[in-house]
Amino acid sequence: MAVRTPVILLVDDLRSFVDGRVAEVARTSAAGVALLDRYRDMRVDELWLDHDLGDDDTIWPVVEVLERAAFESRPFDVGVVVIHSANPAGAAKMAQALRRWLYPVRVAAGDPAVGYRD
Repeated sequence: MAVRTPVILLVDDLRSFVDGRVAEVARTSAAGVALLDRYRDMRVDELWLDHDLGDDDTIWPVVEVLERAAFESRPFDVGVVVIHSANPAGAAKMAQALRRWLYPVRVAAGDPAVGYRD
């Protein structure tokens, strides 16, 4: 039996995983929505979300896709949503919105797994 590689998605404009884990990365909300669309009918083990995505872009279009899917009784199959934003108010609102739809959420601002790579 083949071992399945965990599916890890990261939506962050600047940071990447510094601990060597393999992930698909989206740098804008539009790219994040497209990434979710590609994984619509698959298990996503970890979905890492940043709030502020540069300029006027935020994570909200991605959150809205997750909310709409749950509202339509087809939530994404996500093991854990990790909110790693340095924006406390934005992180709290994201967590509240996603928990309302029963997504498993962990708020992890400052998590050492993500950082700025040279």
